[in-house]
Amino acid sequence: MSVGARPETAGPSAAGAADSGHATGPPDAAGRLFGRLSVLPALLVMSWLLAGFPLLLIGHFTPVLTLVLSVLVAIVLVPLGLRWISSPSPDAWPARHPENARHPKQERTPWWPVAAVLAVAIVFGADQVIYHSQFIIVMRDPASYFQFAEWISRHGSLPIPQDRAAFGGAHSSSFEFASFAYYQVGNSVVPQFMAGLPMVLAGAMWTGGANAALVAAPVLGAAALLTFGGLVARLVGPRWAALAVLALALSMPEQFTSRSNYSEPLTQILFLGGLCLVIDSLNRNRAGAGRVGGDRVIAAIAGLALGLTVLVRIDGASDILPMAPYCGLLLLGRRRQALPLIAGVAVGAAYGLIDGLVFSRPYLATNKSSLVPLALAGALVLVLTLVALPLLWNRDHLPEVKGRWLPDAASALAVLVVLAFAVRPYVQTVRIASTKAAEQAIAGYQRANHLPVDPTRTYAEQTMHWVFWYVGVPVVILATVAAAVLTRRCLRGQASSWTLPLITFAWTIVTFLYRPGITPDQPWASRRLVPAVLPGFILLAVWGSSWLLGWLNEHGYAGVPSIGSGIVLAAALVLPPSITTFGLGVKTGGPLGITLTAQSVAFETTYGGELGAVDGMCAAIPKHSSVVIVDGPIADRFTEIIRGMCGDPAARVTPSDGPPDVSLMRSIVQGIQQAGRRPVLLAATASELKPYGGLVRKVMSLTTTMDGSILMEPARTTHPLQLTIWMWEPAP
Repeated sequence: MSVGARPETAGPSAAGAADSGHATGPPDAAGRLFGRLSVLPALLVMSWLLAGFPLLLIGHFTPVLTLVLSVLVAIVLVPLGLRWISSPSPDAWPARHPENARHPKQERTPWWPVAAVLAVAIVFGADQVIYHSQFIIVMRDPASYFQFAEWISRHGSLPIPQDRAAFGGAHSSSFEFASFAYYQVGNSVVPQFMAGLPMVLAGAMWTGGANAALVAAPVLGAAALLTFGGLVARLVGPRWAALAVLALALSMPEQFTSRSNYSEPLTQILFLGGLCLVIDSLNRNRAGAGRVGGDRVIAAIAGLALGLTVLVRIDGASDILPMAPYCGLLLLGRRRQALPLIAGVAVGAAYGLIDGLVFSRPYLATNKSSLVPLALAGALVLVLTLVALPLLWNRDHLPEVKGRWLPDAASALAVLVVLAFAVRPYVQTVRIASTKAAEQAIAGYQRANHLPVDPTRTYAEQTMHWVFWYVGVPVVILATVAAAVLTRRCLRGQASSWTLPLITFAWTIVTFLYRPGITPDQPWASRRLVPAVLPGFILLAVWGSSWLLGWLNEHGYAGVPSIGSGIVLAAALVLPPSITTFGLGVKTGGPLGITLTAQSVAFETTYGGELGAVDGMCAAIPKHSSVVIVDGPIADRFTEIIRGMCGDPAARVTPSDGPPDVSLMRSIVQGIQQAGRRPVLLAATASELKPYGGLVRKVMSLTTTMDGSILMEPARTTHPLQLTIWMWEPAP
């Protein structure tokens, strides 16, 4: 949005120092290392996805081929990506002096911020490993991703065959092969979600089996924090990076999505890493910035990272929508990075588009109520950008912002938008008709939470209060102030390094706050905050803190007032998320009259024991079996597990109002035997299987805990979960 002139760079110290290790001043070894470490996770993930997805597309996603090709891609991509990385600004000085942002002080980055960010990321990862879940029974997304990965790690191809022949042909119309998150399409079964995360999990399975895949989430979460630290260092300063990373690490949504296999941490790595690379590319475009072409190489890699977010989650298409007008600005400014950046985004997004159309088309159809408006918005933005380009192309400069009214109006708009979302719950209750299953789920949550039953309610009006819960009101206030100040500066051409991050975070935050597009129970719904909303608020809040301290120092309040204010601001960033995550509170009583209390899920493990329970069930199923599930909920949760982890053909009897007809089941059993396989029936209770005679025994009895489902406050407790499966097989 630096529309007053052609885009300029701002922020980092001497680009030449970071480009090739040489500079007019002393080399910034710490800054260069920090910059490179923060984008390394994105480069490694990109190498794996770029090599792996074409192999999956042609049905040859095998360990040897994928490893060889991904290593070859990494040999090219990683050195190119790291070679021209710039050092972050040593402090927040450009934030306090925008008029001098083109000539920042050439200071070296101290080592302690690098060490502090690494320490926070490592401790976070270790904590998440300790409390990681074993969410593999398909009830919600993490288990679906795990089973998706399980299949492609063993078979290397999609879609999943139904293997109808294993059940005989006499009663094929009596079988269904769909289950939770798996669609029945023709003679195949199609996984629900995008392939990005399952491909990463499959690599972990090849390395260390199912247990390695279960600890992949903590590793990805820690890497995402490191990447976020790099973005803060580039836009605010390395000295602020550790505080920002700590605030994000303490938030419940970040911890929640890093304990089970959610797609959000992987999206963070690509999305935030892509923003880091865009900034590095722009920071090279100055006199004496090293070898010619480095800015374009980094721009192309940045575009790839941002585009590949669509391969991880379909919502990534919305997150990168602001790239269209931003690339238009770069083209009008005759920036060399424009075309490589556009090409990178196009290639990365094409991976996701092909995945959606080839492997996940039913998933796209299911979400058309969200995707159609997104497609229309994207088309509109693209058309407007293409129309504006020829109209403005022959001008020597971009249209200048004259006067103060536009920057001031845009700043005021940022404040008004936040205020509107804050008061929204008091003036609006959002209701949208949904599917029968979704409305039944909402009604069940409302009854469990002792709320009025209103199954069409989405609770979308509460989204700003979700942000209040998880990062605190002070963070939102600081972020709002920062957004207002930065909007004015970007429009005046004084902070162009912030242009893309600001419009991207503003877009993702506003679209989430308006329509979160998720079942609203907590902590489940909090995952929507992870890719961009919480990082955006925290990043802006840290910049706002830097700006406030700079103002105090420049107006004669240095020393004790400034130090005290810094402590207060730091507490405002880390205490609210800590209180929510760890459930801190006080109650009357005790020797001092009050007692500190804590009720939290931060130190609890959910879905424990699921891997052992599934392994035991698979071991109990005889070899060469064909498994028919006669219980609806068991079929929803276990059909793909039996097909993928146990390696046996699995189907369910077409649902009916009552139990399956005994004569029909006997005929099905005979058909399986005639196909040369051993018939096995599964159900939730022994009574469901006794009418068929034969041998009935229990093959799973699991008592564990699951995440809560709270609607009007953060989840502070888990819920019990008990799963029992009985197996029938013919008598000898």
